[in-house]
Amino acid sequence: MDTTLRDGEQTSGVSFAAHEKLGIAQALLSEAGVDRIEVASARVSEGEFEGVARLSAWAARTGHLEQVEVLGFLDGGQSLDWIEKAGCHVVNLLCKGSFRHVTEQLRKTPEEHLADIRANVEAAHRRGLEVNLYLEDWSNGMKHSPDYVRTLVDGLLDLPIRRFMLPDTLGLLNPDETYAYMTEMLARYPQLQFDFHAHNDYDLAVANVYAAVKAGVKGIHTTVNGLGERAGNAPLASVLAVLHDQLGETTHLNESRLNRLSRLVETYSGIHIPPNSPIVGESVFTQCAGVHADGDSKNHLYYNELLPERFGRVREYALGKTSGKASIRKNLEALGIDLDEKMMRKLTDRIIELGDKKEMVTQDDLPYIISDLVNQETGANQKVKILNYSLSLAQGLKPVATLKIAIDGRSYEQSASGGGQYDAFVRALRKIYADLGKPFPMLTNYSVSIPPGGRTDAFVQTIISWNFAGRDFKTRGLDADQTEAAIQATLKMLNKIENE
Repeated sequence: MDTTLRDGEQTSGVSFAAHEKLGIAQALLSEAGVDRIEVASARVSEGEFEGVARLSAWAARTGHLEQVEVLGFLDGGQSLDWIEKAGCHVVNLLCKGSFRHVTEQLRKTPEEHLADIRANVEAAHRRGLEVNLYLEDWSNGMKHSPDYVRTLVDGLLDLPIRRFMLPDTLGLLNPDETYAYMTEMLARYPQLQFDFHAHNDYDLAVANVYAAVKAGVKGIHTTVNGLGERAGNAPLASVLAVLHDQLGETTHLNESRLNRLSRLVETYSGIHIPPNSPIVGESVFTQCAGVHADGDSKNHLYYNELLPERFGRVREYALGKTSGKASIRKNLEALGIDLDEKMMRKLTDRIIELGDKKEMVTQDDLPYIISDLVNQETGANQKVKILNYSLSLAQGLKPVATLKIAIDGRSYEQSASGGGQYDAFVRALRKIYADLGKPFPMLTNYSVSIPPGGRTDAFVQTIISWNFAGRDFKTRGLDADQTEAAIQATLKMLNKIENE
């Protein structure tokens, strides 16, 4: 059962609009194929009622209504009225699974609480509603008041309760405790159906799910992307992978739809998926080290059972200072580009150099880098070199550039202000050339382009058109910084005219 739309919505700052709830419900049931979804808490708000009514109407039309569940309370039938009016047929009734919660929060005796539960279950049954029962704080109950838990369940065995749902409400269990408590419940009540509801306060939710299923539990609660109160719940994608690969269990779920589902919930919730989140994180199917890419080319030495294609994704090979030729070749193959060994060496060196300037070089950057290498006009006898430069930008003041260059081994320095940082750089450069009596080309066009994707750290390719002695030509530069890319293009221009 996925409870993204109920427990997941208790994540701080998350509230799904009616159309968002419907979209997530459709993706969960029709695409991902989960067995059940918990979509709301009864009596929360008028907007919540409208959203549930809209969702239940869709579920009734498409044959999913019995898979839609709503959290209800022991409130004299008010929750039952709300759920029935919203068009739903399944109520997940919340009761207390620990002695402290009964006596300190409800301020009732266990006998009074048992009577309330029985009255509400019988009332729901008379209305034709199916009932599941949450034993809230069950994990604390098993730790500190196991006799209370046994007495409570014993007193409900004759009622038409479909599932007893056992929450680790405060996320305090470890796998050993989970296995022991679940084994005890299953041994004492073999005729009952149990669900396990894990919270992730100690980052053990998935491990506890593993232990619960290993003990014999057949019902598991999850949320998409692990949304939920405090540290969240057991994440659907991770739980599914563990069930299939580690425990050899079968489910009705469609793994290939999980990535799309996670992105949908990420968009609607506003809670970003960490890049290293298992299964659905942006980076989890990306190899960074060159040795890993090399191993993948040699009979998939760095593959495990979590193949990205299972989850609607593809394996990628990051490019950066740790990349080797194998990673670069993998990306070139995907782009249909074949380079000789000489160009591969140049490309590898350039990627390592650029990797020191930014977090990651992407596949989309490669054509730009290759184009830059192909069009380099430096050579061994580089007559003009930039020794140092400083660019300053201050609000209300013109940018200023201080530049020191070497021409044929002699150094020259100048400063200038301009309309922008690059303009100030060129003005300082023009001063040096004017002092030397050297002609300076005319800049006729300036264009900037970046690889697709709109990332703020994308590489910038700057192409500058020049006119010198009646001849037009272009130079280009590539860098993570736009001004640095323009300076590289300008340096290539200076060497071109000096060498000619």
